[in-house]
Amino acid sequence: MTSTLPNDRNEERRRRVLLGPLPSGFLRADGTPDTLDADYQAALALQQQLCGATMPTAGPPLTARLSVTIAQAKLVKNYGLTRMDPYVRLRVGHCIYETHTDPSGGKTPRWNKVIHCLLPPGVNSIYLEIFDECSFTMDELIAWTHITIPQAVLNGETHEDWYPLNGKQGDGVEGMINLVLSYSVGPAAMATFPPMLVVPNVGIGGYATMPVYPAPMQQPYPQPQVPQQQQTPVQPVTAEQLQQIEEMFPSIDKEVIKSVLEANRGNKDATINSLLQMSE
Repeated sequence: MTSTLPNDRNEERRRRVLLGPLPSGFLRADGTPDTLDADYQAALALQQQLCGATMPTAGPPLTARLSVTIAQAKLVKNYGLTRMDPYVRLRVGHCIYETHTDPSGGKTPRWNKVIHCLLPPGVNSIYLEIFDECSFTMDELIAWTHITIPQAVLNGETHEDWYPLNGKQGDGVEGMINLVLSYSVGPAAMATFPPMLVVPNVGIGGYATMPVYPAPMQQPYPQPQVPQQQQTPVQPVTAEQLQQIEEMFPSIDKEVIKSVLEANRGNKDATINSLLQMSE
């Protein structure tokens, strides 16, 4: 009788074998339903958060965009034997953006560069550096500043101001830089503005930048179609139109007016509204 007991146990196990398609929770330790959807949504939310997108309670995700117009700077000293060739490096969150170099800009460089960047959640300030571009040596850091984004900008207003610069002369006495800030929130668009990754240059002590492009990600689940934000058509900026706006705002620098007009894609009414907010 004892010899047949193992055979009986084997027969009992064969009866309990499950035939057919395996359930979704098969081989899961907790036996809970398939959590692949939840894991995928969590990973997608983290990716959108790193890219500056926010997840609303309903509808498509939204992206916070910050526009920074780097107009000009007034520096107190020209370092070197020749006139400096300054350019600006802007850091927003973990992303780096740069302007073009103003050749022989010296102490009064002008860029009039509009930079559109994503504003990650929790980031309320920007860090700005001015470098002198050198041909045979490393670019020299001239001045820098840390700017807290004004609350009026986050409320949707356009803000223009001169900000003090730090440097070898001391904190706040290296000169001033003129910026125009604006803020908007719209539907998220993946890879809208490719960020710049800062890579330490070991052995030299500097930093190098390279664009970061997201690798293609396999998506086993269909993604919701996000409506594309309609872009305002670009209108040509005429000298007559620019002169009319300058006559309306004689106290604002002409280069600033031109930069605001270009930032508003040639829209005269939008430019006047932005300048009115700046002059309040």
